[in-house]
Amino acid sequence: MTIVRTLARPLLAAGFVAAGVERLRNAEQTAQQLSPTLSRLGAVAPSAAGLADNPVAVARVLGATQLGAAAMLGLGKFSRLAGLVLAATAGVNTFVEYRNADATTQEGRKVRRTQLLKNLSLIGGVLLAAVDTNGRPGLAWRAEHLVSDTGRNVRALGKDAGRHSRKVTKQTKKQLAKADRAVRSAATDIVGS
Repeated sequence: MTIVRTLARPLLAAGFVAAGVERLRNAEQTAQQLSPTLSRLGAVAPSAAGLADNPVAVARVLGATQLGAAAMLGLGKFSRLAGLVLAATAGVNTFVEYRNADATTQEGRKVRRTQLLKNLSLIGGVLLAAVDTNGRPGLAWRAEHLVSDTGRNVRALGKDAGRHSRKVTKQTKKQLAKADRAVRSAATDIVGS
């Protein structure tokens, strides 16, 4: 791991760790912020209506998920998965905070916009962490090269099989010609001509 990754991942994760701990400590306040969004979600998707019934549990799960993913990112363990999870939780947090922010005054709108841009920047950062391969090839690259290597091996095998079949065909023709000569010679000896 390079020095940049060693420093950047914990720095990026620190804000998410603090937010996760804050959400766990103040689950009731987070639940109040989540309630309108969960109610709308329950109206749009009836299968998610159970979430609106228990916003405190949703707030705790959201905080614990954010805390766990941030810890994994900071430690460099499963950092790609952790980055995706943090992007999802940050997206939810950003939406809820934007909807609940004060937009009645000029100062409130300015704070709301600043908070939105900060959260979007953090989402961008964790998305970059999610696609960082840490110097190793990613799954897409590996799959692409596996396909091309397999195709190359199949073509080489086909060429070898073609060469082998031509060799076998040539040997078979020689053996058939030899057998034909032997049969003709034996027939000539028998018939006497």
